[in-house]
Amino acid sequence: MGRWWVHVALALTSRFVIDLRVGPRTLETAVAMLASVAMACGKAGARELLLLMDNHLPYPQAVLQVFGVVRHRRRKRGHGRYKHADLKPPPGLWAGVVHKVRDATGNLLRVRTKALFGRKRDIVGRIRQLGIGQQINTAHVERFNGTMRGQQARLTRRTRSGSRRGWRLIWSLALWRDLYNWVRPHRTLGGRTPAMALRLADEVWSVARYVEHPVHVSDLQRALWAEEQQSWLTSALDAQKPRKLLPAS
Repeated sequence: MGRWWVHVALALTSRFVIDLRVGPRTLETAVAMLASVAMACGKAGARELLLLMDNHLPYPQAVLQVFGVVRHRRRKRGHGRYKHADLKPPPGLWAGVVHKVRDATGNLLRVRTKALFGRKRDIVGRIRQLGIGQQINTAHVERFNGTMRGQQARLTRRTRSGSRRGWRLIWSLALWRDLYNWVRPHRTLGGRTPAMALRLADEVWSVARYVEHPVHVSDLQRALWAEEQQSWLTSALDAQKPRKLLPAS
């Protein structure tokens, strides 16, 4: 499989797994994962969004590509060339970064936190208001990664159960993600599942109920989802560029 990673987007207050994606640590993977977050939040939810992430280099550009709005920069002193428009974070978007400093052998030396978008004081206040910590942190995602490794033999270190084909790991994690969201109760949620915390379910589902639950998605709905995803993958700056019309015969 090469050097692939498991990327996760987790709703911290409900522990609901929004996206569990397998792929390389590239800008394309980061943009696709953030597009899933944007689709889950919707247009209204994206205006007041708190993102907590590690110091993965593509994240700043990926956040701007998915959520950014166009910024028109003015000329200095009223003369000179016009500056090219770029992207800026929308009002109400906060993003905090956790940077783990390690030595040459990989041992953790210290942890640094910073505000990527927004003021750090506002980000810390929002974190305390939501009850997910006292400072900028990624503790919930790290705890989730430990649970996933403990329940997925394919991700256990030094094992013979590793996946040699990418699609086997993808489908295995997709099944485990649904069971995590709908079947597995959480003690921190008062015995509820993440789906119950989001009011998507009224009770804890059994595995049999999940397997027998009918899922029918029309081709039209799939096309609408693909169109919506493509709109989030296209940055606001690229959306403003005029399209070249093909000559008509």
